[in-house]
Amino acid sequence: MRTLAALLLPLLALTVSPAAARAADAGSVVVTVEEVVFESQGGSERIVGVAPPALPRGIATYGPFRVLDAGHAALVDVTDARSPAQFGAMLKAHPGIAVIEMIECPGTEDDRANLLLGRMIHARGIATHVPAGGSVRSGGVELFLAGARRVADEGSEFAVHAWEDEDGREATDYPADAPENRAYLDYYREMGMTAQQAASFYAMTNSVPFANARWLTAADMRGWVSLN
Repeated sequence: MRTLAALLLPLLALTVSPAAARAADAGSVVVTVEEVVFESQGGSERIVGVAPPALPRGIATYGPFRVLDAGHAALVDVTDARSPAQFGAMLKAHPGIAVIEMIECPGTEDDRANLLLGRMIHARGIATHVPAGGSVRSGGVELFLAGARRVADEGSEFAVHAWEDEDGREATDYPADAPENRAYLDYYREMGMTAQQAASFYAMTNSVPFANARWLTAADMRGWVSLN
């Protein structure tokens, strides 16, 4: 398993979406899920950390997901190897969820599981929405791209950077057609990008060393990927 250290970046002011704010007034029911952990074979960790904002409590919790109401869930934490099973359990209990509000998304502790989770979101036709003040960083960006519809409000933010393996090698240290790189390019194509868009976006993320991050606004993201 490829393991990376979390980055600590300056605090940025964050706000909660109106739907999330309403849900925060509701009582919280924590659901314990019987989980089948997705066993990663070499999945890396990619996280960009900032001090977390006030988060909605929601009506039920499934790992990093919080159910806000019958049609909305929020992503409010790091994903890991358990997240695909937690997501599946959430949809089984709340099949009407159609939108994921991406409020505080630092990244992932397991890239392979994270890409599986993105494919699950995409297959269910669920939209992803980053409200004003929402923060989507590192591996969280792959989950935003999974949305059947992708909406980023003005005032939302994104952060990207290269991945790094346990030997300190980054994407550019591997041949362009190496499996380590193809995994991301194939994923981006599955999420609706053309081959050129996928290659350009992936090259942009890998132009930033793992130890740093490139911050993007909603307008910046529209220059790289199709948003609704």
